[in-house]
Amino acid sequence: MEQGGGGDGKGEDEEAAHGLSMTSLLWHGGSAWDAWFSCASNQVLTHRLLRYGSRFDLVVPEGVWAVFSSRSPALLIRVAMLQVAQVLLTLPYSFSQLGMLSGVILQLFYGLLGSWTAYLISVLYIEYRARKEKENVSFKNHVIQWFEVLDGLLGPYWKAAGLAFNCTFLLFGSVIQLIACASNIYYINDRLDKRTWTYIFGACCATSVFIPSFHNYRIWSFLGLGMTTYTAWYLTIAAFVHGQVEGVTHSGPTKLVLYFTGATNILYTFGGHAVTVEIMHAMWKPQKFKYIYLMATVYVFTLTLPSAAAMYWSFGDQLLTHSNAFSLLPHSGWRDAAVILMLIHQFITFGFASTPLYFVWEKVIGMHDTKSICLRALVRLPVVIPIWFLAIVFPFFGPINSAVGALLVSFTVYIIPAMAHMLTYRTPSARKNAAEKPPFFLPSWTAMYAVNAFVVAWVLVVGFGLGGWASMTNFVKQVDTFGLFAKCYQCPKPQQPPPFSAPGPQMQHH
Repeated sequence: MEQGGGGDGKGEDEEAAHGLSMTSLLWHGGSAWDAWFSCASNQVLTHRLLRYGSRFDLVVPEGVWAVFSSRSPALLIRVAMLQVAQVLLTLPYSFSQLGMLSGVILQLFYGLLGSWTAYLISVLYIEYRARKEKENVSFKNHVIQWFEVLDGLLGPYWKAAGLAFNCTFLLFGSVIQLIACASNIYYINDRLDKRTWTYIFGACCATSVFIPSFHNYRIWSFLGLGMTTYTAWYLTIAAFVHGQVEGVTHSGPTKLVLYFTGATNILYTFGGHAVTVEIMHAMWKPQKFKYIYLMATVYVFTLTLPSAAAMYWSFGDQLLTHSNAFSLLPHSGWRDAAVILMLIHQFITFGFASTPLYFVWEKVIGMHDTKSICLRALVRLPVVIPIWFLAIVFPFFGPINSAVGALLVSFTVYIIPAMAHMLTYRTPSARKNAAEKPPFFLPSWTAMYAVNAFVVAWVLVVGFGLGGWASMTNFVKQVDTFGLFAKCYQCPKPQQPPPFSAPGPQMQHH
């Protein structure tokens, strides 16, 4: 948890005292190697952060490098992780619904749209933080969340809307990670069905209750992006090595339902900033987050575009019935490695998606200020149970992505931030005293309003309206086909043994 304070210079002396230990490496960091990696990741941000100094100190350890490496360029890794992990394996499925051209165009379009709304969220957080600091409000042992920003800027009704949409989105985001874990491990070991694997991974992911906050995902953030990068390029290379299947067809788009289902899944791809505020709260200079997010989006393009396009080129319409890209690739050591890495990565992402839910629950029951890790882990367990249950009830990997994108991401990530920005700066005095002025490429407040109005209208009609209709139609179809609590969703049917035939009587020759 975060402790109030500033850069008092004590961190440099303590960093030498802590040295390099396994605890610092895996938990809070503190090594010269950790600082070097951060510097190499983003030199400009590094120099700015070191010049401004720390605004917070961590409890263990208090070294300046530990704070620095928790709060700066490592966030690029974390944001990119959140964007890629949940949908990387379903994007080829979306391409089969959309067709190649629409798939590429919509990725680029929604990538820019997602970066814009992430910028709006960062501006609103900075505005809220600036106003509270003028009131001498302390955030010691308190993590600011999105619904609190809406409450402080726009009032309790907006707080309720933000809380409802954000928590539901994160709940189903965690559900998707459990479904993905069971779906992926099945392609290595099919002796157990997917539902049984969901039971097992639900118990494994429940251990995330012991991780106090985002600061404690340090080493996993860096490893996680490496795992995702390997998987994305494995899909790309394996698809080209495999070549096109015999009689491959690329008929998409063929139906409006499929088209808008795929489009909504891509909307979800670039709507991974449901934990933006929590991550920004961990930064020295939250103003820099908007640049970090844009860089993360550009990196995401290098993973999602080649892998989805290559898989669709290779397998075509077969992907319409295989929402997990692993299911079409031949068994090999390379594929098993990708599956295992994605399993580890999805466990990490489960923690990222569920941690804000833990914070909300702690605040509801009055345990957010508790410093005991074991006590906090115990009170967090009730949050894991509904996630576990829903993953068993609705094991539909691709369709849930689209439904969540249309019904939840459209509001949480796109519509609410755009409308909140317009209402926050609706008066001349608010615009005059704004903590963040309009960006250099859009210096007019009128232009800001025009872009925000376009975002609201587009996502409301195309994302929520058409996307909601299509994704729910597809979701209901999956329920009708496989039923709730499906034991093994989209598993290959076992081959029936040939009918038994008794041997005929032997002819005896004398």
